[in-house]
Amino acid sequence: MKAYYSDHFVLPLPPGHRFPMVKYRMIREGAAAAVPGLDFHEAQPASDGELALAHHPDYIARASAGQLTAAEQREIGFPWTPQMVERSRRSSGATIAACRAAFSEGVAVNLAGGTHHAYADHGAGFCVFNDTAIAARLMQAERRAARVAIVDLDVHQGNGTASILARDDSVFTLSLHGENNYPFEKERSDLDVALPDGIGDADYLQALRAALQALQQRFAPQLLIFLAGADPHEGDRLGKMKLTLAGLAARDETVFNYAHEHKIPVAVTMAGGYGRDIEQTVAVHIQTIRLASLHAARWSAR
Repeated sequence: MKAYYSDHFVLPLPPGHRFPMVKYRMIREGAAAAVPGLDFHEAQPASDGELALAHHPDYIARASAGQLTAAEQREIGFPWTPQMVERSRRSSGATIAACRAAFSEGVAVNLAGGTHHAYADHGAGFCVFNDTAIAARLMQAERRAARVAIVDLDVHQGNGTASILARDDSVFTLSLHGENNYPFEKERSDLDVALPDGIGDADYLQALRAALQALQQRFAPQLLIFLAGADPHEGDRLGKMKLTLAGLAARDETVFNYAHEHKIPVAVTMAGGYGRDIEQTVAVHIQTIRLASLHAARWSAR
């Protein structure tokens, strides 16, 4: 299974910054040790033309040239640096590459990505460019898939993704998220499932199964982009949910089983994860990668 990484493009963040930049290196190193046979590739940067499939050219130009205002940088949550732009381009490039690989191999992973708070004309919530919206539209432009579904299981609603794709009937946006969590003003996805604080494994899985059934009935996608956030975990600082490690494994297996049943290629991104113990967050992500590799083996054995 192909795994695309960009973790050596590191943002120089101030001391005490709450974004867990170190987790991406830990994910790559941990996955290399725990998941046999991963085929690692350094992600290439998304071009201006690829970014423009989801973003306004003026925003791309200003973000690239360091012309974002102080307010825009605060909304993103990162101070502008050339490394910020390069990492964001590479993260988008990794999701593009994972989508392309998924068509031949069934599944591929971006060891970062899931930057779903970025809007067409501005970034937000640690997200500069929206890798999933970019990749979905590029796969359509390359005529690999006419109908793409984005299954967003980060604990936060994919508001930027929903906004960018709001009038695009060829991409289905599905978001399971905390109803009382960031962003506090939600956008409208094609299917939003707002969940209460403290939800546990059983209720979450029931909601997910119903959502996937609705997705198939309403849309029947030809490609799935899966945002496998670690932040629904009970140990997450920002999540407010109570899913266990086993519950998150069942979540991932539910998505992969759905894709296997309907023969849908899957590109996986890591999305959020802000555990009080960074090792727990990394363990959730590595578990997702391991389960994706098992799905890849099933796909190749068909």
